[in-house]
Order: sequence, then C-alpha cells, then structure tokens
Amino acid sequence: MKPDMKQEELKRAIEAALMAIHEPLSVRQLVALFKGEPEAPGREQIRAALAALQEDYTGRGVILKEVAGGFRFQVCGECAEWVNKLFAQRPQKYSRALLETLAIIAYRQPLTRGEIENIRGVGVSGGIIRALQEREWIRIVGHRDVPGKPELLATTKQFLDYFDLKQLADLPQLADIKDYDRINPDMFAAME
Repeated sequence: MKPDMKQEELKRAIEAALMAIHEPLSVRQLVALFKGEPEAPGREQIRAALAALQEDYTGRGVILKEVAGGFRFQVCGECAEWVNKLFAQRPQKYSRALLETLAIIAYRQPLTRGEIENIRGVGVSGGIIRALQEREWIRIVGHRDVPGKPELLATTKQFLDYFDLKQLADLPQLADIKDYDRINPDMFAAME
C-alpha cells in the first residue's frame, strides 16, 4: 500500500473496483489490484476494508454481499421489487422439470443423469442438462466407475452466485421446504 494510502483510500479503491465489474471479486483478486505498489495491502487489510464497506452500506438500498465467487454489490432485498420494475424484460422463467433437476443436483451432487432420473421417476431431457450447462449452473466433474462411464454432474460457483449463496451449506434444509409452488410461483412457468 502506498505509504500515504489510508484505510479510507483503500475502501474507495475497493468500492470502485467492485462497482466497475459485474461479477464478484475475491479477496485474492482485490489483493492483486495493488500488486507492485510499495507496501501493498495484504489479505487482512483487504478483509478489514471489505468489512468496513459492508458496515457503511448497512441499511442502504445497495449492500456489499459475499457469495461463493467473492464480494459484489447488489440491491438489498427490500428494494428489489422496485428496481425490477426498471427492466422491461421479465426475468426468465424455468420449467418445473428444470428446477427439479437443478435441485436434485444441488442437494445430491455429484450424481449421474440416470440417478437424477431414478429420483425424479421420469427421464431427464438432454435439453434440460444442456440449458443448465449453458447457464453455467452445472458442470461435469468426472465419470462414475461403472459400465458406460456416465458423467457426474455438480453445481458451479456461478450457481451459488446466482442464487445468492456463499456455499452449498447455505441451501435451505429440504425438511424446511413444504410447498415448492409457494416459494416463488413465477419461476414455475413453461420455458419458451
């Protein structure tokens, strides 16, 4: 860190970097911003600046949130409904089959397509797996050591980031979820 760079300057620099990019930044990436600077801030100083920024944004329309991919600014939950009205396009809707498949992968990963089909009781179309891979919510993490060597599927950091999770342990407990339709009925519409 520059000898004259103070905590407030460090906070401003981190704030600007987080506002300028549209994806989460990890502490490692933030440390790299200052590489080559005399007395560059370390991980502890970066984390302290992030904690101070989180405190600064408490109770505001925007918050600093830590997700799996790092830190990002996002609209607070209370303001999301109003901000969503600014966007002419409605959020993409997902079929029940796609969401069920994604939930099975998230809670039981890694698993094969055949295992998903056994749990769901119906076949899983290649289009659903392809759509989840194109959104970068799932990926192939290996192959099961059985005849045919089926692909093992698991969720990604992008899945965690999209659903505002820091880690898989942050998923709601299945026992706590009683009625999926009541969680977000808009999400259960046929895919176009």
